[in-house]
Amino acid sequence: MLTKEKVVELLNPIEDPFLHKTFEVTGGIEEVVVKEDKNHVSIKLAIAKTNTGEQMQLQQHVVNVLKKAGAATVGLRFTQLPDEVIEKHQPSSESKQEANLLNAESKTKFIAVASGKGGVGKSTVAVNLAVSLARLGKKVGIIDADIYGFSVPDMMGIEERPVVRGERIIPVERFGVKVISMGFFVEDNSPIIWRGPMLGKMLTSFFKEVEWGELDYLLLDLPPGTGDIALDVHSMLPSSKEIIVTTPHPAAAFVAARAGQMALQTDHEILGVIENMAYFESKITGEKEYVFGQGGGKKLAEVLKTKVIGQLPLQQPYEEEDVFAPSIYQEDHVSGQELRRVAAKIIAQLE
Repeated sequence: MLTKEKVVELLNPIEDPFLHKTFEVTGGIEEVVVKEDKNHVSIKLAIAKTNTGEQMQLQQHVVNVLKKAGAATVGLRFTQLPDEVIEKHQPSSESKQEANLLNAESKTKFIAVASGKGGVGKSTVAVNLAVSLARLGKKVGIIDADIYGFSVPDMMGIEERPVVRGERIIPVERFGVKVISMGFFVEDNSPIIWRGPMLGKMLTSFFKEVEWGELDYLLLDLPPGTGDIALDVHSMLPSSKEIIVTTPHPAAAFVAARAGQMALQTDHEILGVIENMAYFESKITGEKEYVFGQGGGKKLAEVLKTKVIGQLPLQQPYEEEDVFAPSIYQEDHVSGQELRRVAAKIIAQLE
């Protein structure tokens, strides 16, 4: 049975959607009544702005939290915080400036995931590496910078869209990773026909206008090859690190070397090479078959004066009931374990 004290304890950590301060800080919990005979909770909350889409989202979140804790029904009223409280906790222009990840003061580490050609599993590596870093306790975001061939939302099983709060875009969160993608802003999977300058502006918006909060790592799933977007990223992020994805096939590795050389020419440090589809392991015999040949990753690493930091087998994630995420490997999956090792290596190298 819920008590008034328990309800306050549950609501205190929830943030005002405009001030980004908890109700405990703003004093936003004005009234709590619990009718024990009916297990009904009645609440009055004060927030910075009422009658908005953000209020509706907050209402749904509060109701879900309380019903999960055992409330049968929830009654919720909203009122506006006093002006002096809003003014006291209003985000300053300084904090907005700090929210810009391109700021010199930003402590976020950028990791670009690149490949020479499409079809080698670059996006699969990018999303799973992001999830693996989050599983290791890091605050992680990912930008689907493959603007023509965006696929991150589908791979991660994301069905909702970002919310616009004031002038800021709130990224969608899945598996502990904050996600932004061109796919969120395109209707009906329409093709993108923008030119380079327009794409560059969109990419800048992803850095400057998204409310990322504090991030330890921001991964970028780059388009394959060495086109305009990759160049924009290299010029925007002079301190970015890079991971090159290839298959073991010599031709794929040869083409991937171009992406690696581009990183080196723009002073981006290459963290290593990940060889995807490295082998197929039979569940019946346990034997490994090298479907796409061998040695491509090692040869590429030698050319780029780096090393192979991971080899992923040719294998799908498990199917899980009630979890739709077609490309996310589970923690106990062989590829999930390998990517966790890669993530741990990256943390050790960068921290």
